[in-house]
Amino acid sequence: MRSVLPLSSCLGLLAAITATPPALAAQSVELGQVLITDEEQSELTAASERLREIPGASNLVDMQRVGQGRVASNQDVLAYQPGVFAQSAGNDGIKLSIRGSGINRAPGAHGSGVYTMFDGLPLTGPGGTPYELFEPQWLSRAEVLRGANGFDQGALALGGAINYVTHTGYDAAPLQVRYEVGSRGYQHRHISSGQVLGNLDYYVALTDSEYDGYQAHSSGSAKGIAANVGYRFNPNLETRFYLRYRETENDLAGRLTKDQIKHDPRAANAAYLARDDSRPQPGSTWVANKTTFYLEDDARVEAGLVYHDFPMDLREGPMRLKVAYTDVSGTLNYFRRDTLLGRESKTTLGWRTTKHLPNSGASQFARTSGDNFGARSRDFSYQGSDTVLHASNDLELIPDLWLTTGLAMIYTRRESDVSYPLTGGKVSQHDWDYAPRLGLRYDISPQLQVYGNLSRSVEPPHPWSLIWSSPVATQPIDLQNQTATTLELGARGDSALGRWDLAWYYSQVRHELLAVEIVPGLPAKEINASATVHQGVEAGLDTTLWEQAGTGKLSLRQAYTFSDFHYRDDEQFGDNRLPGIPMHYYQGELRYDWPNGFYAGVNTQMASKVQVDYANSYHADAYALLGARLGWDSPKQDWQTWLDLRNLTNKRYAATVTPGYNDAGQDIARSTPGEGFGVYAGVSYSFR
Repeated sequence: MRSVLPLSSCLGLLAAITATPPALAAQSVELGQVLITDEEQSELTAASERLREIPGASNLVDMQRVGQGRVASNQDVLAYQPGVFAQSAGNDGIKLSIRGSGINRAPGAHGSGVYTMFDGLPLTGPGGTPYELFEPQWLSRAEVLRGANGFDQGALALGGAINYVTHTGYDAAPLQVRYEVGSRGYQHRHISSGQVLGNLDYYVALTDSEYDGYQAHSSGSAKGIAANVGYRFNPNLETRFYLRYRETENDLAGRLTKDQIKHDPRAANAAYLARDDSRPQPGSTWVANKTTFYLEDDARVEAGLVYHDFPMDLREGPMRLKVAYTDVSGTLNYFRRDTLLGRESKTTLGWRTTKHLPNSGASQFARTSGDNFGARSRDFSYQGSDTVLHASNDLELIPDLWLTTGLAMIYTRRESDVSYPLTGGKVSQHDWDYAPRLGLRYDISPQLQVYGNLSRSVEPPHPWSLIWSSPVATQPIDLQNQTATTLELGARGDSALGRWDLAWYYSQVRHELLAVEIVPGLPAKEINASATVHQGVEAGLDTTLWEQAGTGKLSLRQAYTFSDFHYRDDEQFGDNRLPGIPMHYYQGELRYDWPNGFYAGVNTQMASKVQVDYANSYHADAYALLGARLGWDSPKQDWQTWLDLRNLTNKRYAATVTPGYNDAGQDIARSTPGEGFGVYAGVSYSFR
């Protein structure tokens, strides 16, 4: 096995483990100077306690703190989170990877590798996770369950799960307005209202945004609505209905070479300009209901139903794809507490299924010069379903030592059928697979917890990838499920150096689903790779460096992710590193908070070089960015204003990489340039 981390990279974090802890609760949530309602504090505390009961790594993202600066995309939501790599692809879509899952299957119209939920209900389906419904202004918090730690949510992907939790009437202001403005035509407007009216509560938000983009021909816009209404019939029965609708339109500038990023990063790929590539998302709809029954014997049942429609119009490369997707999902979960042999026991039983409806399919058209569309060249349909049954138990063996056991079964169906210009090109795959889980956690003290788990993950291919990966346009191919066995060890707590967490994992992956761009500008082909290894270290540390009553507080938060993903004796690539993700990724912020609500800080983001092809013949350069932020939160919880400065040195760098197969050391257009120097300001007002 390769060495996973130079010891010098984590001396501060290792010292935090052995330092004398202060009398602080380990599950407390660091909120800086943000003032929040009792309901918000209660929700955050409850979420923190739930995550602490998992024998594995997790992140809790407080959107109050995220909102103290620009909140343009999911990249801003997931900043400063150890174990999470999230970089903008130049629009709403981001390249998201947790533990290398979906390392090269995003960005694009379909994110992969992480099971995504809204309010505990499915968003991810057989076709992937489309990005257009991710509006960060609608969120109260996000919960990241890394790796196999999303098991109780029915999440079996190597990367785990993310649950994005929407505001409700219980934690929202009766009226809130927010406006962000900044460099290159950026504007983001938001208005929302939430109230509790007896047994009924509601939340509704309208948001729209626009930007010119950093590259030429990379402008975009979006508008949407989110709403939910809940009703408590009695202490034992409550229900909530959810709605999300959002439209996006993004011009595509394409990828650049390393030389272009160095000398002209705002240019667009010439081929993309000639074709006027774009990606209109004509409107995605997500409608759901979750009903909870509280039973008398310290148990509850949660039932959910989701309808998700997401059409797309993809105009990239020499073709246009008019795509229709419609999913329906159902969930049923049963939770209970018991006493087993005199010890506390917690049991979860769950079922979830997501299925494409019959109208899911696509028509492909040839494109001529400019923005002209030629004749229809292919019609195909895709059907898929994922059904997961899972059961788990947490048993307290001795005081503060908990054993976690679990077993999940997954049934996947994947079908692709070409109906034009020829018929008969059809592939049908039906597979059963399993995912056991075993974990231990021990609360050594209220300020120190250690844990470990051994788990198996399963991730099926997308139905549409059976067609896109085929060398013959009219004949889909078979792809196998990606599986992995992962060992994870870690610890978290509070010490003299602050609140910290540290996790190490080692995954042996079989049939890893990897995408490779064979011809620049053409869609990537997805294949099952030979055996690979994913291993890494994830470390976070929030430290109060100095604090004095009536004067203020100086704090430092840090997140470091070490990622070593490589082949294991591949016939062609040996032990080559998998391209697309930096081995070292660090984010830090030094900040001072005054008692009157003012705050100011400086921040940095650093990433090591990234391989741009599977042959490891060329790489994108390492980079270090500097930023600054200052603002004011009113002690009355009404006014908020801030100034956010990004990339102060105007560093030119590659934010994301779409790898090729073997570039033979040539500088090919594989990278999306990161944003240059930018100035952003915002103001919000809440009527409480």
